[in-house]
Amino acid sequence: MTHEADAVRIWFRLLRLQTRINLSITARVREIGLSVPQCDVLTTLTEREGISQQDLAARLYVTKGNISGLIDRLEDAKLVERRSIEGDRRSHAIYLTAQGRTLAMQGIEVQRQFVIDTLGRMSADDLQKFESLIVNTRDFIRESMNLKQS
Repeated sequence: MTHEADAVRIWFRLLRLQTRINLSITARVREIGLSVPQCDVLTTLTEREGISQQDLAARLYVTKGNISGLIDRLEDAKLVERRSIEGDRRSHAIYLTAQGRTLAMQGIEVQRQFVIDTLGRMSADDLQKFESLIVNTRDFIRESMNLKQS
């Protein structure tokens, strides 16, 4: 096989792996009553509570429209609350409720356990190599994106 053919074969393996990871995480997060996007919002808020919807959308790589709908549903479920930002009547800061914080911590634990069950089984050396490969791939993709924007 050629180098190019190997790269294409590995690419498709990576895509299938991503799908399997997503399916597994989706099933595990559903067990605690959340969707993956809801869990992402809640766990992100544990890192930076009081963030605006716009900043939250940017951190999660989703549109402002998507985040608005997610926040609406989470607010209806009493998991988050919007608070006005002083001096800006159009923007709201997003905060976890006590119930939201509890579910966020459960979501973090679900993901931590998944990592232990999967990547945690790699040797320290393999894990370090894997991280290096991921970082290199990320950098190649960033370069590719910058080239197309030029």
